[in-house]
Amino acid sequence: MADPIGKLLLGLITGLAFGFLLQKGQVTKYSVIVGQFLLRDFTVLKTMLTAVVVGGIGVYVLTALGAATLHIKPAQLAAVSIGGLVFGVGMALLGYCPGTGVAAAAEGRRDAWFGVAGMMCGALLFAELFAFFNNTVLSWLNLGPVTLPQLTHVPAAAIFLVLTAGAVLLFRQVETRERRQKANL
Repeated sequence: MADPIGKLLLGLITGLAFGFLLQKGQVTKYSVIVGQFLLRDFTVLKTMLTAVVVGGIGVYVLTALGAATLHIKPAQLAAVSIGGLVFGVGMALLGYCPGTGVAAAAEGRRDAWFGVAGMMCGALLFAELFAFFNNTVLSWLNLGPVTLPQLTHVPAAAIFLVLTAGAVLLFRQVETRERRQKANL
């Protein structure tokens, strides 16, 4: 069953806005991403920390207002671990994550075109082999649709506040380090 056109348009608009913000934040630049790997440029980390905290607040507010509902996906630990490994290897080889790769390709960066083509091939391969993966990797260490608060018996707000505080502290630490690096130049 297809989604209504309004929902699809909202997804398109959101995706375009996300790509625009990635480009304006300069995280679509290969040199910025490599700088993150080399611990010299923390633009990517700061952008992601900001996105996670703002997104988390948005989800909590929309859910509390009844404007959104959460659809908890199964915690498939083996599949997530293997997927994270594939993601990490792909990002290290290409120098882009999926979002920044698509945004860089949209900017006309030819190196990113190969990454986007690889992502599309990987998605096609996964779709074709889904029945196999569903009976193997996706079933290994599958905890079902649970959340961290359910597993730890710690309220979601407490977990989110601790993660937000950690993100803010990390952000401040990075800012301090970057100021010192600039002063030493």
